[in-house]
Amino acid sequence: MPPISTRAAVSMPMASPGMRVGLFGGSFNPAHAAHRAASLLALRRLQLDRIWWLVTPGNPLKDNWDLPSIEERVAFARRIAHHPLIDVTGVEATLGTSYSYETISTLVERLPRVRFVWIMGADNLAHFARWQRWRDIASLVPVAVVDRLGDSLCATSSRAAQALAPYRVPEQQASALADMAPPAWTFLHGLKSPISSTEIRAARRKLEPASAQPEFTIP
Repeated sequence: MPPISTRAAVSMPMASPGMRVGLFGGSFNPAHAAHRAASLLALRRLQLDRIWWLVTPGNPLKDNWDLPSIEERVAFARRIAHHPLIDVTGVEATLGTSYSYETISTLVERLPRVRFVWIMGADNLAHFARWQRWRDIASLVPVAVVDRLGDSLCATSSRAAQALAPYRVPEQQASALADMAPPAWTFLHGLKSPISSTEIRAARRKLEPASAQPEFTIP
């Protein structure tokens, strides 16, 4: 994999006033085909102009002991994304933010005329109430939840989903979500991928000797 500089990895993508931009955050350890499929679904159904993959320096809710460098993860994620409307960035390292709320609030403050939408998988909605200031996230930007195999029922019955139920937008109106004042969220069906970064890492560990260093391979 060609090397990538830190500056190139953590730079802010371009966004013009009025653009609809989806924010898709995660450790991307590693990025995989389901991330791309979810992004393409969101681009189409939400009628977005672009999606930013926000590659985090480290997930506060996960064990980061074996996390590859942000340069490695951004470079690999760009290979997987391979789409003109998907920007992969580690800009959180530049912004100095650790939590999703901090990142979103900073971006909204710096780019007030960009219409951001937060995108997450149904597995994240199931645990959304554990996130720092999750209610404030829902009050900052509209949210789109992308279906995942086996997570739909758990997600839609979760504490956060129940608390935000009055603000759920019918899926048929998803194309207007970016123009809606938050709180507003919708659930996008149609993607049922079983792929997860956790399973990829687990499978890799079974195949590697104990002394092997983490490497990225296309799933």
